[in-house]
Amino acid sequence: MANLILGIDIGTTSVKAAVFDHAGTQKASAVVEYSLLTPGANFVEAPCNIYLDSIIECMKNIAAKNVIDTRDITVMSFSVQGETLCFLGEDCKPLRNAIVWMDNRAGNEAGKLREAFGDELCYQITGQVSFEACWPASKILWVKENEPEIFNKTRHFLLLEDYIIYLLTGKFVAEGSLLTSTEYWNIQTKRYWKEMLDFIGIKEEYLPEIRESGEAVGKILPEMADLLTVSPEATVCTGCLDQVAGAIGCGNIKPGIFSENIGAALAICVPTKKLTYDKNRLMPVHYFAVPDTYMMHTFTTGGMCLRWFRDEFCQQEIDIQNVTGIDAYDLLGKEAELVPAGSDGLITLPHLQGSMAPDVNLNAKAVFYGATLQHKKAHFIRSIMESLGYIISRNIEAIDAMGLEISQIRTIGGGSKSDIWNQIKADITGKKLYTTYSSQDTACLGAAILAGVAAGIFESIESACNSMIRIKKEYIPNEENHALYRKQYEKYKILFSSLENLFKKDAESSITK
Repeated sequence: MANLILGIDIGTTSVKAAVFDHAGTQKASAVVEYSLLTPGANFVEAPCNIYLDSIIECMKNIAAKNVIDTRDITVMSFSVQGETLCFLGEDCKPLRNAIVWMDNRAGNEAGKLREAFGDELCYQITGQVSFEACWPASKILWVKENEPEIFNKTRHFLLLEDYIIYLLTGKFVAEGSLLTSTEYWNIQTKRYWKEMLDFIGIKEEYLPEIRESGEAVGKILPEMADLLTVSPEATVCTGCLDQVAGAIGCGNIKPGIFSENIGAALAICVPTKKLTYDKNRLMPVHYFAVPDTYMMHTFTTGGMCLRWFRDEFCQQEIDIQNVTGIDAYDLLGKEAELVPAGSDGLITLPHLQGSMAPDVNLNAKAVFYGATLQHKKAHFIRSIMESLGYIISRNIEAIDAMGLEISQIRTIGGGSKSDIWNQIKADITGKKLYTTYSSQDTACLGAAILAGVAAGIFESIESACNSMIRIKKEYIPNEENHALYRKQYEKYKILFSSLENLFKKDAESSITK
């Protein structure tokens, strides 16, 4: 038996399953996409069954390729989106659709939590800088106040990872990297925050048992082994937040490394051995997958800006992709290469759906500043790429202010495929930037690493990373470009701060209409 390892990444709109050997070589993979439901303004939901159904479909697709025997899979773990909530009744079946992480319906409830506890206490207890509509405590309170029949019947309040583990093993288990952002878990004690549970009206017995990431939960249920076509002796293990898994999958497990992931969102992760708070309360702190370590982590929706620009203004590149198979993003990158660093003065704020830490402003909008008759489409493409580099630089600046030194960047996700974008990020930050051979599948590999540790294949996460991760390419900053970008970066910050009052006024105006 080959004793293969399965890593499953449960994302916002797709599930990816990847199978690895003990050297980190990916042996097979499959992706299944699904759609979300938007039944109302700021509402984002998904049927709870869609996640397991998609995992099963992934595994059937892998088995159908006949490149591996999926029955050789003996251990599995997960990389999972944060904050998505499932409500189960006495019979352990869902009572309603899952409320997805990006759902912002609970604004009023977040305000009630802020009034009751204050954002400063929220930061000290949970690591999250403020009470917001997207966090599960606010969402649970919304269900209590708006769907009391659902709330009163709920006996299991589960994050998405907890729900999948329950379906596969019959056990209710959660872990800290996903619990951090619920705002009902105490990052200092690693226990549930009793005062918050009392306020939102749920009993601790309705919440899962707390474990560390990368712990064996139990043997997969026989019927689930058949559905997933894995070994009937396969062990199911706790996983972690998708961004934590991505950090592990690129070897970002120790202080000094900064990983960034540009996909639909731009997410950043910086591990630290100490629970470190930002005195300016700009940077949230999360629990990490390595026991008793932490992570500065934030994200912004700015990462979708280039996709929006491609879809709305780059039909020619899309047509070429459809005819030749050349990725439209590769074509955009080639165009960006023709434009000098700094985009001849064009600066973009990429905040199509607000801005997150360290510059939290949910009212922020996207802006192109400095456009003149000399600017062509290629300038806008490069300027968008540069804007994400400025956000990365802004996060490094905030982390430096906390006394956490950054020595290198590791890039993962879709944005890591672009040579020009990687060089832009290195030039803007002045840091060496690295890709790994797993840059596109780091979340699945990170989950597989946790599974390997839980199964005793590796003695530690560090030894597993040493065995399974290899550097692919290094990008060295161009000092001339870096000097130019420092000036542009200062303009970027001034532009953002100068528009804050206008963003606020526009938001207030839309509310009164």
